[in-house]
Amino acid sequence: MSDPISRAEAIRSGPRERLGQAIAAVNRVILGKSAQIDLAFSALLAGGHLLIEDLPGVGKTTLAHAIAIVTGGRWQRIQFTNDLLPADILGVSVWRRTDETFEFRPGPIFANVVLADEINRATPRTQSALLEAMAEQQVSVDGHTHPLPRPFFVIATQNPLDLVGTYPLPDSQLDRFLLRISLGYPAPEQERALLVEPDRKTLLAELSKAMSPDDLLALTEAANALHVSEPVLDYIQALVQGTRSHAALRAGLSPRAALAMLKAARAHALLQNRDFVLPDDVKQIFAPLAAHRLQCHPNSGEPEHVVERILDETRVP
Repeated sequence: MSDPISRAEAIRSGPRERLGQAIAAVNRVILGKSAQIDLAFSALLAGGHLLIEDLPGVGKTTLAHAIAIVTGGRWQRIQFTNDLLPADILGVSVWRRTDETFEFRPGPIFANVVLADEINRATPRTQSALLEAMAEQQVSVDGHTHPLPRPFFVIATQNPLDLVGTYPLPDSQLDRFLLRISLGYPAPEQERALLVEPDRKTLLAELSKAMSPDDLLALTEAANALHVSEPVLDYIQALVQGTRSHAALRAGLSPRAALAMLKAARAHALLQNRDFVLPDDVKQIFAPLAAHRLQCHPNSGEPEHVVERILDETRVP
């Protein structure tokens, strides 16, 4: 049996080094959004899924595409439209006349990284086809269960709901996304660079794989093993309780969301090359993890604002 210390050191010098190269490559394509990129990789290393919500044209698909390329493995893009069917995602069973049996033909969901582009343009029935895949890493078709590749990450993009032709994601679907981020408009200096540098499509074409699926699995395992002190656990519980007792919210975060917060904080700490979790890791992931899981009472503001108030009012250990 290998020494745990030497094994941890091997992970630090191998997959972690390649992780840094992957993040640096994505930052060369998506300018001035290092915080959002760190959150995106936190979701991936925590074994969760990522929802990118913003206006068209700010780089949502480009970010997802770049992450898919640099993290290696097999990836697929699914363009969600209102006529997309569940079978178009999961796959179908086809009758083989030669031996009179059904043969399952996998859909694009059978990949390590799946880009679900404009997920809220599909109907709720098609959106729900992702639920089992995202929660259980398997799909069931015609009474048979088919495991998905490991690692398995869904990166979905979504346009705001006030745009024509979109369907709101149900709460059960939103809960499957570990984090939700927005990119926003670039700063003036980054926008000038976009105008004078090569097109983002050209930069994407020049990207190459920086990691492997085995690297991601090793880093996920390493993140899950990071030390979390009792005060940090107290802080996580205080934030969760703050959502459950806040008058503006219909309901607070669930125990599953609390576990997700712990996993995301560990992954964020790993990105900072630490072997332990700090309260700052929890603070960085709290709003992206909590806001899309919460609903406010009418005329009580937006969940994003309530979450920020809870963060400000909760004592940091």
